[in-house]
Amino acid sequence: MPDPRLFPGLPALIQGGMGVGVSGWRLARAVAATGQLGVVSGTALDVTLARRLQRGDPGGHLRRALACFPVPEVAERVLARYFVPGGTGEGVPYRPVPRLGLRGNRGRDELAVVANFAEVFLAKEGHDGPVGVNYLEKIQLATPAAAYGALLAGVDYVLVGAGIPAEIPRLLDDLAEHRPARISVAVAGEGGGHTVGLDPVALLGRRLTPLARPRLLAIVSSHVLAAYLARSPATRPDGFVIETPVAGGHSAPPRGRMTLDEAGEPVYGPRDTPDLAKVAALGLPFWLAGGYGTPGGLERAWAAGAAGVQVGSAFALCRESGLDPRLRRRLRERAAAGTLQVRNDPLASPTGFPFKVAEVPGTLSDPEVYDSRPRLCDLGYLRTPYERADGSLGYRCPAEPVDVYVRKGRPAEEAEGRRCLCNGLLAAIGLGQHRADGYAEPALLTLGQDAGFLDGLPEEHTAADVVAHILLQAHV
Repeated sequence: MPDPRLFPGLPALIQGGMGVGVSGWRLARAVAATGQLGVVSGTALDVTLARRLQRGDPGGHLRRALACFPVPEVAERVLARYFVPGGTGEGVPYRPVPRLGLRGNRGRDELAVVANFAEVFLAKEGHDGPVGVNYLEKIQLATPAAAYGALLAGVDYVLVGAGIPAEIPRLLDDLAEHRPARISVAVAGEGGGHTVGLDPVALLGRRLTPLARPRLLAIVSSHVLAAYLARSPATRPDGFVIETPVAGGHSAPPRGRMTLDEAGEPVYGPRDTPDLAKVAALGLPFWLAGGYGTPGGLERAWAAGAAGVQVGSAFALCRESGLDPRLRRRLRERAAAGTLQVRNDPLASPTGFPFKVAEVPGTLSDPEVYDSRPRLCDLGYLRTPYERADGSLGYRCPAEPVDVYVRKGRPAEEAEGRRCLCNGLLAAIGLGQHRADGYAEPALLTLGQDAGFLDGLPEEHTAADVVAHILLQAHV
C-alpha cells in the first residue's frame, strides 16, 4: 500500500463517467456523499437537458438548478425554448437542439453551458463530497462551452479521455478566469488552424468573479502518453486514470497494426500493457480502471503505487444509475447468471475506437434490430469536420447513410457495422427519439468486460453498497 501522505485528500475510488446520462447527477451525488469521487458524464448534456425539460421536468430538479444559474436571463431563454409544462405526449418527437459545428451559435452555447451547470449543481447538492465531470476529447466541438458550465457550478474534477487532452489545462485556466478560451479542432484534409472556443463575458453579458480551477485527470491507456502529457506545464494534468482494454465504453485500439481474434475482437499484446512503474515515476497521482471493481482490485492498485481505482460497471447497474430501469434489470440478471456477453467491437463506434457492446436481445447489438434501423445522423456528436475540394468545410459520420458518407469522399467499407451511438445511448436512458413515422430508436448498451464486479453485492444494490464493498475489501 502506498504511503497515504503522497496523495493527501484524494479519493481512493472514482466512479466512472459512463455513457450518455448513465452517470447522471443522482449517481454522482450518491457516490460523492460517501466522500469518494462521484462523476457525471458530460457527453450530450445539452440534448438530455432539452429532452427532460420537454418531458415536463418531473420533480422540478432541473428548474431548481436553473434557478441558481448566475445569469438568470440565460437560463430563462433555455427554459422558454424547451420546457413543456406537464410534458409532451407519449411518442411525440423531441424538439431538436443545435448541432455541434465550427461556426458560432449563441443558442447552442447557452444550452451547453446551462446543461452542464445544472448536472453538476444537482450532483453537488446536499453534501460536501467531490464531484467530477467526464468529457471525450473526441468531441472537441463541445468541450469549451460544456466545461465552462461545469466550472460555473463548482465542479471539483474534470476527467478527459478518448484522445490526447493536451490543450485542456490551458482551457481550464482561461475559463476559470472568464477569459476567451479556445482549443484546436482536427479537420480532415487540411493542415490545421481550426479552433473552437467560448468568450464567457460575451456569452453572459458580464464578467463574474474568478472560479475555482478544478483538477484535471487525463484518462490514458499507456505510460508513453502519460509521459508525453506530463513533460510540460502547458500539457500536464493533475493526475491520470490508467485504463485497461476491458473497461466499458470506448477503449484505445491496440498499438501497431490492428489484429482481430476468432470472435472479431481486437487482440492486445505486451505493448498495450502500461508500465505502472514509469507512470508512478512521473510523480502525479493515478488511478487504475478496467477490471479493478472486482475483489482485491483496490489493494492491487495500491500495490502498484496508484492512489486508487476507477470503477464503472458496478455503478452502472446500481439503483441510482441513469440506465432505463428495465434495461438495467436485464443487464443485471444476465450478468448475475453468467450469460451476459460484452463484445469489444472494433467497428461499432463512429470514432474508430473499439467500443464495448453488451449483447442484449432487442437492442442495437441484435443484428435484426441493427439491420432494421434506418441509418441517419441527426444528432452528430461524433461526426467530424472535413475540408471539401472547394476549400469549404463539411461534416461526416460513418454511421450516417452509406451513400451520403461516400459522397463526402470516404469509402463505403468505413461505414460497415457502425452503430449510431448518439441515438442508441440516449435510448438506453429512456430518452430515445420517437420519429414522426412512428419509429422509436432502440437502445445501445455498454458495460465493462470484468465479469466479477457483482460478486458480494446485494441483488438490488445502491451506489453506497458499491463504495462500501470496494473499500471494506481493502480495509479502508
